[in-house]
Amino acid sequence: MRIDRQIGCQGFPCADVRHECYVVPDIDLDPRDISIVLISEAAPADPADYYYAPGDPLFQQTTVQAFVDAGVDVSSVHDILSRGVYLTTAVKCGKTGYGIKAGTIKECSTILERELALFPEVRAFLLMGDVAIKAVNYISERAGQGRVIPAGSTYKIRGQEYHFLGRRAFPSYLQAGPSFFIEKSKRKMIAEDIAAVMHLAG
Repeated sequence: MRIDRQIGCQGFPCADVRHECYVVPDIDLDPRDISIVLISEAAPADPADYYYAPGDPLFQQTTVQAFVDAGVDVSSVHDILSRGVYLTTAVKCGKTGYGIKAGTIKECSTILERELALFPEVRAFLLMGDVAIKAVNYISERAGQGRVIPAGSTYKIRGQEYHFLGRRAFPSYLQAGPSFFIEKSKRKMIAEDIAAVMHLAG
């Protein structure tokens, strides 16, 4: 199944993102092979840095390193996929500044909701950063199930047990982008969260 043929944005209503950076995963896979979905923040400013871009894109570099830090033997996004981990972003367009408005996250969460519904065998979700956490909370609230992840600093709420769509949800820190190599304390916690999810999914 080609993911980009199943989901997409209609009309591009959000004003605080870069529509020219819009991207959804353009990969062909069997969704039944996916047991973990990792959701990061937003599409990169340069589409060449996206997870599934050719070569050695930035998102691949930092994400592979995060999995290696967690003790997972991978060297590419393809290796991560082969272990049943699907990578995507909560917001499909690039950022214009540091943050993303709540209305934009809520709007784009409708696309993410359709995307997640494609994967029937998922056992856990990795929520990498505040934008991913907010997007999942919006999806859960629309389903009448309330917030998945409570408000609060990630270091205080991570490590507890949360459920989203009947599966485990793990709040963590953003692993996609240059800041990953800078913030060493967060990098350690990201590795711990990835290791916990990989152990759960077995």
